[in-house]
Amino acid sequence: MILHLIESRTVLNTNNPTNSISYRDAGVNMEAGDALVEQIKPYARRTMRPEVLAGIGGFGSLFEMPKKFKNPVLVSGTDGVGTKLKLAFQLNKHDTVGIDLVAMSVNDILVQGAEPLFFLDYFACGKLEVGTAAQVIKGIAAGCEQSGCALVGGETAEMPGMYPAGEYDLAGFAVGCVDKEKIINGLNIAAGDVVLGLASSGAHSNGYSLIRKLISNSGIDFESDFHGRKFKDVVMAPTKIYVKSLLKLIEALTVKGMAHITGGGITENIPRVLPVGLTAEINAKSWDLPPLFKWLQAQGNITHSEMYRTFNCGIGMVVIVAKADAVAAKQLLESAGETVYEVGAIRAQNANEAATIVV
Repeated sequence: MILHLIESRTVLNTNNPTNSISYRDAGVNMEAGDALVEQIKPYARRTMRPEVLAGIGGFGSLFEMPKKFKNPVLVSGTDGVGTKLKLAFQLNKHDTVGIDLVAMSVNDILVQGAEPLFFLDYFACGKLEVGTAAQVIKGIAAGCEQSGCALVGGETAEMPGMYPAGEYDLAGFAVGCVDKEKIINGLNIAAGDVVLGLASSGAHSNGYSLIRKLISNSGIDFESDFHGRKFKDVVMAPTKIYVKSLLKLIEALTVKGMAHITGGGITENIPRVLPVGLTAEINAKSWDLPPLFKWLQAQGNITHSEMYRTFNCGIGMVVIVAKADAVAAKQLLESAGETVYEVGAIRAQNANEAATIVV
C-alpha cells in the first residue's frame, strides 16, 4: 500500500536549534507508518492480478488492460462505509469494515457489467494505531480477494487534531472494465421481465444512523444472543460481494439490468435502471424479512414504506432478466452460492405511479 503521512505544519525556532521540533513532536509518527506498510504487504500481495505492473510502494500504480477485452470501457466507483464505523469504534471491531468498503464500490460498478480490476483505499486518522489500521486493511484485502480485484495502492493519512482519539475514516475507489457492446444499461428492460432478488448478508453499510439510534434507544447488549449469533456479529456482518457469481451469470445469459440495493433501499434503487414508463412491482411476501430487520422495524415502529426506502430488507442485489431466462438464471446463481428469490416483475407504469412499488 502506498503510504503518505500528511504533513502537520510546525514552526521551528531557527535561532535556537536545541529547541528544534520534529515531525513526531507535531503528532506524525513516520515509523508507525513504515511498520503498517510492512504488515499489510502480505495481504495486498494475495490480491495481485497478472496485469499489475507496479503496485505498492511507488508514487503510482501501473495496471495493464486485460487482453480479453476487445472494446474496453472503464467503469469507476467510489464509496465509504458511513456511520457503521461508529459501531466499529464502539465495539473495537475493525476486521470487517474493510470488506464493507470494497463491497460498496465493486458491487456498484458490477451492475453495469464491469469486472473489477483494481482497488485503492484511503485511511485517515488523528493518530495511527498500527494494529487497528492493519485489521482494517486486512479486511480490504479480503474484500479484494472476494471480488477478484487487485489492491494496488492507497493513502494512509495521519492528521493530528482532525479526528477524535481511536477514530478514523475510510474511502475506497474501484476501477473495472466491460466490453462496450456488453454494457448493462437497462435500456432493453421490458414489461413481463422478471425481477430476481439476491439475499443480503445483513444491513450491509446503509441506514446505520437510524440503526445506531434504535440500538441506543433499546439498550440491547451487543454480546447477547440474537437468533443463534451475538448481536454485534449480526449488526456488523460485512456487506456481501456479488461479483464472482454475477459475472458467471452475465457470461451465460442476457442480463437486462441490475441494481445494487444501497442507500435508498429497494424502492429508490431499482428505478435507477428502469426505462421511463415501466414499474417494478415487488412482492414483499416472496421472501422472509430477516430477523435483524424485523427487530429494527419493531424497535422504531417503522412503517413498511420507510423500511423499504431505507434498508435492503434482506435483498442486497436485484437482477432483471427475460421471463424465459428466469429459471436458468436462478439455478445458475444458486449453484454459485447465492440465495435467490423471484421477487417481482416489470410492467407498464400507471399514471402518477412510482417506478418501484412494494406490495
